[in-house]
Amino acid sequence: MLIIKYLVSLFVFTCLSFQEKDELAGAWRQKHSNNEETVKIYADGYFMFARFDKEGKKFVAAGGGTYSLQGKEYKENIEFFTMDSTQVGQTWDYKVSSLKDKKLVLEGKKGKENWERIDGSQTVLTGNWRITARANAQGEMSPIQRSARKTLKILSGTRFQWAAINTETKQFFGMGGGTYTAKDGKYTENIEVFSRDNSRVGASLTFDYEVQGNDWVHSGLSSRGDKIKEVWSREK
Repeated sequence: MLIIKYLVSLFVFTCLSFQEKDELAGAWRQKHSNNEETVKIYADGYFMFARFDKEGKKFVAAGGGTYSLQGKEYKENIEFFTMDSTQVGQTWDYKVSSLKDKKLVLEGKKGKENWERIDGSQTVLTGNWRITARANAQGEMSPIQRSARKTLKILSGTRFQWAAINTETKQFFGMGGGTYTAKDGKYTENIEVFSRDNSRVGASLTFDYEVQGNDWVHSGLSSRGDKIKEVWSREK
């Protein structure tokens, strides 16, 4: 009897784990004919993408929001989109034509999109984070109150993107992204796109980091050389 109960429990757990698995989690790339590429990261029910020309150090567009995938029905709920702010608050509907062998094919109103998975790994930093505190000039931590104005940073196992937005006013303040490593308390960002200052593309920034529960404490020097200390919290 105990064996039967154990097998039933194991079956239920396995089914729930399978249902909860996010097939999109990680980073995907879409290549374009003009040397541009779009990199999209999925984590914790949120997505963010950036279109850019890495060699030309050119930022083209960015967007992000929440998403859902049920069978072949895929939806994106837009929180920011730099090419058309009127899309904020709208839902984009797609059909999933294929999702296998590291390939994702979506069909939407604007045609077919072909994506290739470029990362499916994880680190302790993988997820969607929101900045919740920052050190002032005296080094004291000041909490950042939750509002429509927010800065998010989303990470796969090797890729990161951040964006500063306001979901009420539909404003976009800036974004950046690239690859990263996190090892032995050192977090390093290798910048591939930066909307505010393309001269930073190609630079690497290293910070001290520590994960404390659902908080990520991050300190070092900014891209302008200013001392920073920030707390990022997991955004669910």
